[in-house]
Amino acid sequence: MKKPYIYVDFNEMVEQNLVLLSQEDTKVDSTGKLVSLYQGLEIVIYMDDLDESGSKDNLIAEGVVEKNIHEDWSAHVKWCCRIDRCGIQHESDKN
Repeated sequence: MKKPYIYVDFNEMVEQNLVLLSQEDTKVDSTGKLVSLYQGLEIVIYMDDLDESGSKDNLIAEGVVEKNIHEDWSAHVKWCCRIDRCGIQHESDKN
């Protein structure tokens, strides 16, 4: 099964490899499909970005969904994504 591609804002990092994902138990993926979020779900996350010439080159990372346990400014968000050891890259670098 292909991993869902889900939009995130990489400016909302709560740890070096943990980004906020959703306040709800579902999230719409890049194809418009509603994805049910649960602990351990493997996903690909992305954010719009441009390369130095102004062409589309999204930021992308793979990771696993986990519940947000932080009790700080991010406490209102239920789900996060733990980014794998490859980190955040430009889509063109993954090809």
